[in-house]
Amino acid sequence: MVTELVRRVEAATPAGRDRALDALRALAIGGVVLGHWLVTALVADSGTVRVASPLRHMPYLAPASWIFQTMALFFLVGGQSAAMSHARARAANVTYGRWLGTRLARLFRPVAAVLAVWTTAAVVPLALGADLATVYALAKLVWSPLWFLLVFAALTALTPLAARLHPAWPLATVALVDLTRFGLGGPAWIGWVNLAAGWLVPYCLGAAWARDRLRTRTTAWALLLGGAAATAALVLWAGYPASMVGVPGAPISNQSPPTLAAVAFGLAQCGAALLLLAPLRRVLSRPAVWAFVALANLSAMTIFLWHQTAMIAVTTLGLLTGHILPGLHTAPDDPAWVLARLAWLPAFALALLACRAAFPPTDLDGTYAPGTTPPGPSSPR
Repeated sequence: MVTELVRRVEAATPAGRDRALDALRALAIGGVVLGHWLVTALVADSGTVRVASPLRHMPYLAPASWIFQTMALFFLVGGQSAAMSHARARAANVTYGRWLGTRLARLFRPVAAVLAVWTTAAVVPLALGADLATVYALAKLVWSPLWFLLVFAALTALTPLAARLHPAWPLATVALVDLTRFGLGGPAWIGWVNLAAGWLVPYCLGAAWARDRLRTRTTAWALLLGGAAATAALVLWAGYPASMVGVPGAPISNQSPPTLAAVAFGLAQCGAALLLLAPLRRVLSRPAVWAFVALANLSAMTIFLWHQTAMIAVTTLGLLTGHILPGLHTAPDDPAWVLARLAWLPAFALALLACRAAFPPTDLDGTYAPGTTPPGPSSPR
């Protein structure tokens, strides 16, 4: 059965498809899911459930966040695919409004199911007398990641501009905002300018990639080494947090909104991604590996929208046993919690597979579907 599925996926893949692009998207979604599952703890405490983070109790684990913070890859790949798609639409005399409407419809249509399920899951327990703080904490876990879709949609609408905008401009904006916030004592609200400017940096890089502007390995190495050096300098000498994900109670978050350190880290990730293109293409020439990546991309939106629900479902079922289970309901305050949480990951994955079976799979940015072939970009050489 598995062999037949692999054969069918390989046969259905157009010869010109750049499989490395799909692999980067799969790596990005995997990082988000594992990151949320590992840095989010639902602690059962005196009849309520609260959210905690192991990074607050064990700050020495901050380097782990460097592995799982993969949002820059989403925007890099999203910018590349959107720019290519828009260029094809223009060549086919498709209007901007029709092009944008199609992409946004594919992006937001699956969100309706999540909102419907979790509106019910919030309202019904509250009507039955459930603890408000617990319901709010669980619902927030599911709804808060949707910020990504709103930002992604806004940048998608800006694709024609991004295709002409040099990434240095939004990068300079991020630096100016941080200087105003942290160096000149400016208002905190100005930081939210970076919610657009910060993610516009990798998005513009993706658009440049679509125009074959990131062709050389020198460019990729410059992004990797320059971004890594800038991140290290900002963390070591400018007071930015080492964690690349938000930590509850921390005075500064690198993600809410994005800081210059987060953007620099994203540049390093983009450089590493460009350097990985050729190796990825070689690995993905193997039908079994490609089938896994292709199916992950077709399920990307389901995975993104429902992975927190999967974790919550397993946690809730564990509570029904009447026991406080290590790594599932206990405070994330020592290394034993990390080991216990790792043991729960297969259960989270099984619950996520159940969610995938319940909801039709679709890709995250509306470009991946059987039979479609975005032209493959050049790899750095």
